[in-house]
Amino acid sequence: MQPSTRKRPNAENTLRRLSRVRMSVSPRTQLLIFLISLSSRMGLSRYIEDNDASDGLYSLLSLDQKRESEDFIFRRPLRCLDMLATEGYFTFTASQPQLACAAFIIAEPSEVISLELSDVSIDCGAGDFIKMFDGWVLKGEKFPSRQDHPLPLHQRYTDYCSSTAPAAASRSSQNVAMVFFRIHSPESGFTLAVKKLHNPFPCNIMSQSPEGSFTMVMPHQLRNCSFSIIYPVEIRLTELSLGQAKSNELSPQRQVWSGCSGSGDYVELLGGNGVDTSKMFPVADLCFSLSGLAQMKIGCDNSVVRLVSSGNYINRVSFQYRLLEQHELPKTRENSLDNYCSVE
Repeated sequence: MQPSTRKRPNAENTLRRLSRVRMSVSPRTQLLIFLISLSSRMGLSRYIEDNDASDGLYSLLSLDQKRESEDFIFRRPLRCLDMLATEGYFTFTASQPQLACAAFIIAEPSEVISLELSDVSIDCGAGDFIKMFDGWVLKGEKFPSRQDHPLPLHQRYTDYCSSTAPAAASRSSQNVAMVFFRIHSPESGFTLAVKKLHNPFPCNIMSQSPEGSFTMVMPHQLRNCSFSIIYPVEIRLTELSLGQAKSNELSPQRQVWSGCSGSGDYVELLGGNGVDTSKMFPVADLCFSLSGLAQMKIGCDNSVVRLVSSGNYINRVSFQYRLLEQHELPKTRENSLDNYCSVE
């Protein structure tokens, strides 16, 4: 069940909006630029120093060279707006009041993330805080959504200032996590330790790349799983197996539903410009097994394959995805599935 991804070669020198064109930087760097563009709408970039973005890009581009040795412990400063894609220790020290900061952490699809705070010197009584979140928050929307995450929303936050332990720790349920922090006094700060752990049954995944392939398996669990791609892509379903009963049970007869949502076990393709799957447009749904190709182009900022399981069966879906070419993107609003999302 290991994912197979193919990264795009370098092609252009100009950094443009990620969801529209291929770029000359790595997919992880593309994600960082995308998050920076979103943060300007969220107000997070208000307190970021001018050199943070360029330093962050250099850091991400040089990760491969710094990880040549297995014994190497990666360390670097943490920025007010940052994206972390490697294990290591990241230290933030405020040089001025930083009132709206966030670090986005991402791992491979088959991994979850462990976070631990140490060397914390903040004043909780003066309004400073550090909060770790199980997932991502973008444009006010949460990934995974409340419908797809196994925990209630309040249990997904770990607040250092309300923790009784000298160091707060958190573990994500999927391959993304986030840290929010606010620090008023210069020279105050903390160190964040990031570790990655293997996840045998990945669920609710944020893709690092606009191209690749993946297989989601849900073994007898009442749970919904989403694979989110923050790009406009073409998705090809290569295999779909739904409603396989346990070996000592008889498979029920197929019932006819007016829509797949009534079957309890189905796959849906979603498109939208946010990350909350409950607010996205349903592009297509399938509630029967297939072994041939089924494909759909989704011209949105975010494209999602979502597996809904009743818990009675072993469900499995395999798919491939690729970034849409510029000429494939919808240019006008028409009465078609491809035009739920507009192109700027």
